[in-house]
Parts: sequence; C-alpha cells; structure tokens
Amino acid sequence: MSLMAWSWLFLVLYVGAMLVFGWVASRKIKDADDFATARHSYGPYFLALAFAASTASGATFLGSPGLSYSYGTASIFGKFLYPIGVYFGVLISIKLVSSAGHKFGNRSIPEYLGDRYQSDGVRLLVSVFSLVLFFYIAGQLVSGLVMFETMLGLEPAWALGITTTVLVIYVVLGGAHADILTDGVQGFMMLMVAILTIVLFVFGVGVSGGLPGVFTRLGELDQNLVGLLNETTPLYHSWWSHLAVLLAHIPLGMLPHIGNKVWALKNDRDRYRFVKLAFAVGLTLGLLGLGGLLARAVLGDALLAEGRAANEALPALFIELFPTWLAALIGVGILAAIMSTADGLVVSSSQIIANDIYRRSIVPKFSPDLSDEEVDRRVLGISRWSTVIVLIGCTGMAWALMDMNIALLVWVGSGGMMAAFAGPLVVGGLWRGVTKAGAYTGLVCGMGTFIFLHSGLIATIDPTLFGPLQGVAIWLAGEAPNPYSCAAMGELISIGSTWAISKLTQPLSKEHIERVFGAA
Repeated sequence: MSLMAWSWLFLVLYVGAMLVFGWVASRKIKDADDFATARHSYGPYFLALAFAASTASGATFLGSPGLSYSYGTASIFGKFLYPIGVYFGVLISIKLVSSAGHKFGNRSIPEYLGDRYQSDGVRLLVSVFSLVLFFYIAGQLVSGLVMFETMLGLEPAWALGITTTVLVIYVVLGGAHADILTDGVQGFMMLMVAILTIVLFVFGVGVSGGLPGVFTRLGELDQNLVGLLNETTPLYHSWWSHLAVLLAHIPLGMLPHIGNKVWALKNDRDRYRFVKLAFAVGLTLGLLGLGGLLARAVLGDALLAEGRAANEALPALFIELFPTWLAALIGVGILAAIMSTADGLVVSSSQIIANDIYRRSIVPKFSPDLSDEEVDRRVLGISRWSTVIVLIGCTGMAWALMDMNIALLVWVGSGGMMAAFAGPLVVGGLWRGVTKAGAYTGLVCGMGTFIFLHSGLIATIDPTLFGPLQGVAIWLAGEAPNPYSCAAMGELISIGSTWAISKLTQPLSKEHIERVFGAA
C-alpha cells in the first residue's frame, strides 16, 4: 500500500476513535460546569498526559522542528527552556488557582481573575484579551492542514475542512470531558513519537557517522547551523534570546485553554505529583525539536525550495526514514498533537462567550429572575453553539495565514496573553498585596508592551528622538520579529507595573484576601 493509502486507513481509525471519545464524554455532561471544567473527574497520571498534550501543540510537533531545520543548533536551548518555564509558572500558580477556583465555582481563568480581584471589569478585560487566542487556534488548524496535505495529498481547502469538522463534532459533544479524554490518549501517542524522535537523533539515523555526522553535515550546509547562537535571525542571535524563551513561557501553563484543566484533578492533594508528571512528559515533548536538526542533515535544503516549507520537517523526515505504514502511523501521532491543543482552545474560547459574558455579565443585569437551572441550560447551549462559531471564524484566519511559521503564528495569539498574565495571575498567586488597580495595570501594560514591540511600531520612529536612549530604541526595533523576546519584556513590564501600582492603591479587603488565600 502507498503512503496515502496507509494514511487514509489510520486517519479513519483515528477520527473514529476521537468521535467515540466525544460520545463517551457527552454521557458525562450533566450541566454547564461539566462542559466547561470536568471538575474533580481525573487522576494525576491521565490528567498530566492531557495537560502536557495541551501545552505541546502543533507548534511543538511542526513549528519547533521547523525552526530547528531553519536555524540549527541555536534553537535547541529553547527546547529545554520552554518546558522549564511553563511548569515553573504552573508550580507558582496551581495551588491558589485550583483551590480558590473551586471555592468560587470558577469555570474559566478570566472568571477566576474577576473573582480574585472582585472586579467584573478585570474579568471582561481578560475575556476580551483572550480573543487573541484565536490566532493560536488558527495555528493549530494550519498544522492540521500541513499534515493532511503531506500525508494524504489533499488540497488545502479539504485539509482545513476535515480538521475543523472533526474538532467541531467531538468538542460540541463532550466539552471539557472530550478535551481531556482525547488529550490523555493523544498525549500518550505524542509521547511515543517524541521518544522515537529523540532516539533517532541520538543515533543519527539516516546520516553517515551517526550523531557526530549530523553536526558535520549541518556545518557543511551552513556554518550558522552549528553555533550556540545564530546571528542570521533575531530569534536566536543573542543570549537574551535564549533567556527570553524561559521567561516568556512562565505564564503559558495558566492560559485559559490549559489552566482550566487544573480544576479537573480529582484530588487536590495530588497537585504536585501532577505537576511533576506533566513536566516530565512536557520536557520529553519539547525535545521533538531535535527532529528538525536531523531532518536538515538528512534532507539537506530540500524544504527551503519554492513550494516547500520548514513546517514539514518532521513528517518529511519520517517519510524518508520509515516504511510507508509506519510513517503514516507516526503522522497520526503528530495530528494528535494538533487536535490536543485545538480542542482545549475551543472549549476555553466558548466559555468566554457562554460563561464570562453571558452567565456572569448579561444574566445578572438583564435576566436576574431566571432560575439557576434555566441559566445552566442556556449556558450549555451557548457553549456548544459558540464552539461552532469560534471554529468557523478561526478556519478563515487559518486560510489567510497558512504560509506563516506555525510556532510564530501561535505566538501572535499567546505572546500578548502571557505578557498580560504575568502580573495579575503569576504575581497575584504569590503576593496577597496585588490590588484591583494593580491587576488592571499589569494586564494593560503587559499586553500593550507586547503589541507595541512585536508590531515593529518602534522602528517607524526616528531613533534620534529617543536622545540618550537611541541605542535602546534601535535594539528594541531589532527584537520586534522575536515574539519570545517581546513577550518576556511585556511580562517584566506587567510584573513591575502590577507591583508599583499595587503599592500605591487601596488593597482588597482582608476578609476577601483571607477567603482567596485561605482556600489555598
């Protein structure tokens, strides 16, 4: 059988399995809270796989190897640093977010922050900011498109349509339960692919001379591919670029589509076991980027030709090295990575509309007499319909942005959110003194800094206008294409402004603070 035939066979089996999980999950949905959080439903081992799978998206399986293929060994620091950053942030935040979130009955991270700071404004602002995660969803859909094109030979429109349709069906059926059930299974598949990729790299499979031969071959292709830094790209041209990867990822684990999974942990006493397990899996998945180096050594510059893309590095490597049936099976593992993040994003995005806007804002103002049962029924319906609407909109975005590197596309959506969350969410999880005004300031300054820097607006300003800071302005302009650097600087501004304004403004009441932190 050909690669395409094997791919179709495994795809049908995979999609069938996902739809079955969606049906099974639908049987667990008793109310809107079940759809949104699957509260207290899963043990630490399964949930760790699901959590790590949501964190490691199509950017990890396609975009990250693509960056390694394009820029060489300088990109490898990030493969170790990003999981360290993610799970350090989770370790900081999980106790307070989990305990206080249960106490307040929160169904989303925006809702948690609104209750943490006793502010509907904070909740709505975070909800609005969360809409930039549509770029993140678009990145996952582009990843699915790449896989279907590469493995099945489909036209882009069909590839995108199939990805979206599968997601719509099983997420609408099962919500957070479908998200976690499928992510746990997909997380195991992804872990197997990651271990295989690491083994291939360590033994330099496909390259004469094994692992040393990989680096020799990379140097022959381009000396910039074998340095600790790669000065041809602002992504890896300095040591700050590497540090920025660590800093930028600290709030990632508490983004709305990932952080809401902490409420699904069956026993809160298993929190730290859960984090350790998720970190181990997450670090292994992060090392998938090594496959991009091996792909460059094996395939040479083939993916730099017109009509090809570095995003294809990992699937192209498997096609080159393995029998067709095994390459097709591994391709399904990569598809699992894409779906595992996309479904969580869609569930969290639907809650912005159903929970944060409708249940918490519209109902109290315009329908205060509705019974709890009627509100819950409506919220569940809105959750499902908004899932469909979000996916249709993001499909259009994916079509328009399909030629962009997936890792960088994902960071258009996530970078601003991480910059905004650093103050109110991460600092707010450690320090009782963060005030409502401090939270507002951190959110706005973090997001604003990321947008200003990453948009390149500073490059449009005459550097001489900055006077003695002219050199700083030129450096910032050079960092604009690097989303990790822009996010890290946004986070530092968010933290600093949250702390400064909190010191100058009225604190929240002692009773409320005791209720929030006492729960933890």
